[in-house]
Amino acid sequence: MKVYLDNNATTIVDPQVKAVMDPFFVEKYGNPNSLHAYAGETHPHLKTAMEKIYAGLHAPKEDLVVITSCATESNNWVLKSIYFEYILTGRKNHIIVSEVEHPSVMATAKFIESMGCRVTYLPINHEGLIEAQSVRDNITSKTALVSIMWANNETGAIFPVEEIGQICEDNRVLFHTDAVQAIGKLPVDVQSFPVDYLTFSAHKFHGPKGVGGLYIKKGRELMPLLHGGSQMGGYRSGTLNVAGIVGMGKAMEQAIDSLDYEMEDVKEMRDAFEDELLKIKDTFVVTPRENRTPNTTLISFRGIEGESMLWDMNRAGIGASTGSACASEDLEANSVMEAIGADDDLAHTAIRFSLSRYTTQEEMDYTLDVVKKAVKRLRAISSSYAYAPEGHESGLSAH
Repeated sequence: MKVYLDNNATTIVDPQVKAVMDPFFVEKYGNPNSLHAYAGETHPHLKTAMEKIYAGLHAPKEDLVVITSCATESNNWVLKSIYFEYILTGRKNHIIVSEVEHPSVMATAKFIESMGCRVTYLPINHEGLIEAQSVRDNITSKTALVSIMWANNETGAIFPVEEIGQICEDNRVLFHTDAVQAIGKLPVDVQSFPVDYLTFSAHKFHGPKGVGGLYIKKGRELMPLLHGGSQMGGYRSGTLNVAGIVGMGKAMEQAIDSLDYEMEDVKEMRDAFEDELLKIKDTFVVTPRENRTPNTTLISFRGIEGESMLWDMNRAGIGASTGSACASEDLEANSVMEAIGADDDLAHTAIRFSLSRYTTQEEMDYTLDVVKKAVKRLRAISSSYAYAPEGHESGLSAH
């Protein structure tokens, strides 16, 4: 059996999404910026797709949604634009991010830090959560931007973006949230709390790879990302990825329609799977379920290297992860595990299982059987587990 449980890295393209995209590769291939009839064939479909994206975000028509190639591009755009408009000009000198942001935010923050910006990296608590008070405590009159993800890609931890957004608004500070892991798993409404910029990517909610977007609140426009054309209102020049945009619109529509299933049925499947895993001695899960996306479990098995567990699962046809796909070739300890204070041995043992609406109970039962056998095999040959301490001081919940 083949089982895919790495949906926080990417998702299967929904067959209906693929079907609506297909005509725009061969049949309706005109450049939408041209003036002839071939271009005219694409315009109604682009308009419909953008309407679905706006509806999915609950974005008012006066705000901007700019299509990008991915969330990494969108995140880079926000932070670098803030640097050029506020930091380089001397108007402000400070931004705030969490210490567990996606690599596209962290690497960009470190880049602008090297260019003279002061960056505060907020810690997470022992449950893997950002506390809104830490944002309030670190904002100053020189803070240009706060960028805090909505949900963590590794743990599924849901951060208090509504409260953080209000703190930013009260202090007249711009707020950006990377909502890549939220859309399709949590209700997302940009009108329900103060947010200036919101990032998303189609391939995280069963859309195609290579297309994403950035929501921009009216009056918070950024400098153009790419110059040289009128596309996207001049904010991101370049010929539009018509098939990708059409696909993302359909995927967004389906993500909203499937939200109840994700939040109830997928969560029930995840919880039952997790309950069984936690019956294994010396296993640990990060972040309470009530503060976690419904599809994600980050679990550690003391005495077992995460890569060794992945090897056993991969041989059995199961795809999972030790963390962010953007850092999958990095065999250092899991950064989130280190951030919550896990000891060195435990920080190398984390495995992330992330489900989707396509995951079946049969697949979860099979995975549970494989994992139990792998734990038994790997602990039998583990020198570190043989000398593992009886107690544990990391703040994780032990079972």
